[in-house]
Amino acid sequence: MSKEEKTEKRSKRAIRKEASEQKRIKQDAIMKESKLSASLFYAEEAEVDTRSPEKDVEIFKSTCADIRQAMLDIRSLKDKKAPHDEIDDKRVSVTLDFINLKKLNRLAHVRCKKVRENTNEAKQRIDQYHLQLQNLLYEIMHLEKEINKCLEFKSKDEEIELVSLEEFYKTAPADISHPETTKTDQHQQRLARLDWELEQRKQLAKKLKDSKQSKEGLAHEIKSKQEYLENLQPKLKTVLEATKPVQEYLDMPFDQIREEQETARHLPPPLYVLYMQTSAYRQACDKNLQVSIIGDLEAAKAIKSRSQVVEEDSDSDQEEQEHSKKSKRRRKTQDGRVEERKQQALRKHPLAVKLDINCKDGNSLHLTFHFMLTMGIITVDINLTLAENNASSVSGSDLLAPKSILTDLYPGDHGNTSPNPANQYELRKLGLKDFTSYISEVGRPYLWAQWLGGLQFLENNAVNTPEEDISFTHMQETIRRLKRRVRSRLCLMKQTAAFETGNVVVDPEYQGLFPSKIVSRLTSWKRATYEDFAALPYTEALVTDGVVEESDIFFTAIIDRGSAKMTAQVVMTHDYPKVAPLFTVSVLWQHERTAMNDEHIKEMEEEVNVHHEELMKSKSCDTILSNQMQRLLMCFDIYLETEASGSEEEGPREISKEKIYNRMLRGPSRSKPYRYCPDIGIFTHR
Repeated sequence: MSKEEKTEKRSKRAIRKEASEQKRIKQDAIMKESKLSASLFYAEEAEVDTRSPEKDVEIFKSTCADIRQAMLDIRSLKDKKAPHDEIDDKRVSVTLDFINLKKLNRLAHVRCKKVRENTNEAKQRIDQYHLQLQNLLYEIMHLEKEINKCLEFKSKDEEIELVSLEEFYKTAPADISHPETTKTDQHQQRLARLDWELEQRKQLAKKLKDSKQSKEGLAHEIKSKQEYLENLQPKLKTVLEATKPVQEYLDMPFDQIREEQETARHLPPPLYVLYMQTSAYRQACDKNLQVSIIGDLEAAKAIKSRSQVVEEDSDSDQEEQEHSKKSKRRRKTQDGRVEERKQQALRKHPLAVKLDINCKDGNSLHLTFHFMLTMGIITVDINLTLAENNASSVSGSDLLAPKSILTDLYPGDHGNTSPNPANQYELRKLGLKDFTSYISEVGRPYLWAQWLGGLQFLENNAVNTPEEDISFTHMQETIRRLKRRVRSRLCLMKQTAAFETGNVVVDPEYQGLFPSKIVSRLTSWKRATYEDFAALPYTEALVTDGVVEESDIFFTAIIDRGSAKMTAQVVMTHDYPKVAPLFTVSVLWQHERTAMNDEHIKEMEEEVNVHHEELMKSKSCDTILSNQMQRLLMCFDIYLETEASGSEEEGPREISKEKIYNRMLRGPSRSKPYRYCPDIGIFTHR
C-alpha cells in the first residue's frame, strides 16, 4: 500500500470521527433543550396549582390595560417626535407585558388541560361504577330467573293422579306404605305413594295383556262364525227365492220390505230418520199412509259422506281454476260460473222419501222429501190428487195450489225461507240470490219437514245431528194437521163454489141457529187482493195494526136487499178454520155507511167476528165461513128493518119488517137487536 492511500484513509477516518463528534454534540444540545423545556413545563404545571385563576384574570386585564396605555404613549411620543430612548423604553415595557400574557396563556392552557384530565378521570370512574352496577343488575336478573325456574319446576310425578291418602293407607300393603315413617315424613310418603302407583300399573298392564289375548281369541271365533254365515247366505237366498210364491199368496212381501230397508241404508241421516219414523207410525196408527223411497240408488251409493262430497266439490273448483288459468278458450263466462255455483249449492241427494197421505173421501196428498247436501235442510215437493166428486171454484182456484196449501201448517211456518241461518251466508258467499228465488227448483223447507227428519235449527247455530226423539214428538201431530188442512181446504172450496152461485149452504147441524127466512141475498163473491183491501179507507186501521197480513187470503162479497147494498171484505188466514175469517163491511143505502161513521155497522161486525164461537158446535169447524156469512145476512136484515122502522118517511116502505124483536134500540149507544134466540125465535140485544 502506498503512502498516498494511507494518507487518504487517515483523512477519511478523521472526517468520519469529526462528523460523529458533531452529531453527538448536536444530540446533547437537543436533549438539554428538551430537558429545559420539560423542566419549564413541569415548573409551570406546578405553578398552576399555587396560582389563583381569579388573580390571573385580574393580572390579564391589568396587563392588557398597560399594553393599551403603552401603545397610546408610544403613538403620542412619535407624534411629538420624542427621543428614541423613551420610545425604546416603552417598547421594552410592552414586550415584557406580551411575555407576561404568553405566560398567562400557557398557564390557562395548562389549567384547561388539567381540568380535562380531571373530567376524564371522573368520567372513567363513573363509567366504571356504572359498569359495575350493570354487572350487578345482570347478576340479580340471572339469579331471579334461576329462582323462578326452580320455583316453576314441575316434576313428572306431579302429573300423575295418585290415589287419596285414605285409600292409600287402606289398600297399600305395610311393606310399601310404611305408616310409621311416611305419616311424619312427606317426602317418604310421596315416594311410598309412587311405589304403590307403580305396583298398581304393573297389575293393570298384566290385566290389559290378558284382556288383549282374550280379545284376539274372541275375534278369531267371530271370524270363524262370520265365514260360516257367509257360506250360509247363498243357501238362504235359495230358500227365500223358493218362498216367493208363498209370500205372494199370503200377501206378506218380506222381500220388498227387505229391499226397501237395504235402500234406506243409503239415505242421508235426516231422510233415514223420517223414513223409519213414518214407517213405524204407518204400521202402528195409520194403514192408509204409504211411504216409499224413490231416486237413483247407484248415485246414492257413490256418496259415502257429506264431508267427502264437500271435498270433491272443493277439489273440482281448484281443478277448474287451474284449467282456466292454462287456456282462455276453456275459461267459463260469468253466467256459467254462477250457474255452476248454484247447482253446487242447490244439489239434492239422489234418493228421496215419498209420503202418500190418503184421506177417507178419496183425496190424496203426495209429499216428496229431498235433502239438500250443501245446505243441510229438508225440502218438500207437494202434489194433490182430488176425487172426481169435488166441487170447483173460480175464486178459490188457488186454495189447493201446492205453493199455498200447507202454508202456516204450524204458526209462522210459511216455507219461504231456509230454517238454517247459515244458508243465507253460504248463498251470499257464492254470489247467489236469496233462497226464496230458488224455491220453485228445490221445494219448500217447512219447519215441520225438518222436525220429521229429526232436525232442529236454533238461532245462530249450525245443523244439529238428526234425533229420532224430535221426529217422534212431531210425527202424529203433523200427519193430523196435514189431513185436517186438506179436508178444510176442500170444504172451503166447496163453500166458495156455493157462494159464487149466490147460495149460502148451512149444515143441518147449524140451521137452528138462524131464522127460517132471511131476505138479504148474496149476489156476488169473488177473489180480492191485499192491495185492494189496503186501499179502502175503513180497513186502514186493520192494516196499520198488523191484524191483516199480505200473505192472507182475501175475498169480496156483495149482499143486496132492495136498494140497499152491502160490500163485505172477508180475510182468512192460511190456518182456516182454526182462525175464523174476519169480516169488515160497508153499506150503501141513502149514503155510504161504515164502522167509521155508523156505530151500528161496528156492532154488526162485532156480532160476526167476535161471537163466532157460537157457530161452532162440533169438533169440525170447517163450515164456519158459511155460518158467519149466514149471520151477516141475518144482521143486515135487522139493520135495514130497524133503520126503516125508525125513519119518519110517509107512504109505503121499501124495507118491510120481517123479524120479531122486543125493542128496536136499547141503551145510550142505541144498539140494535142482532142476537137471535133460536129457542123463542126472536132477536134480542147482547
